[in-house]
Amino acid sequence: MDDPIDLGKAHLRIARPTDDLAALVTFYRDGLGLDVLYEFRDHAGFDGVMLGRRGTAYHLEFTSRAGHRAGRAPTSDNLLVFYLPDEGEWRTAVARLERAGHQAVKAFNPYWDKRGRTFEDPDGYRVVLQNESWPSD
Repeated sequence: MDDPIDLGKAHLRIARPTDDLAALVTFYRDGLGLDVLYEFRDHAGFDGVMLGRRGTAYHLEFTSRAGHRAGRAPTSDNLLVFYLPDEGEWRTAVARLERAGHQAVKAFNPYWDKRGRTFEDPDGYRVVLQNESWPSD
């Protein structure tokens, strides 16, 4: 077998379609505090937005195509987890989402309710703010 590629140097893009770009931007930018890194319109028939934090090795991409229905999350256990080990920063992040009008929901897997809060984005995908470090002790 070939030696594995060192993905530790890679930049991670998590991409998925949506039926409502504006609602997702409001959730991830205003609620979660991510930056809009790039937006595009009618790129081969797609509109999209990329959100993340400048200087980090990840970003989220949401796209929409006229005439294509993306639908909602297939299950309530489709998660994006942010580990926030500092309790003050974690509380601030939770409060920011709540101030933006988002209320925590009961996690499908009760593990996430022990040290975290789960929020549902407008498409039904879930974001967990976990008050732990990774890897957890």
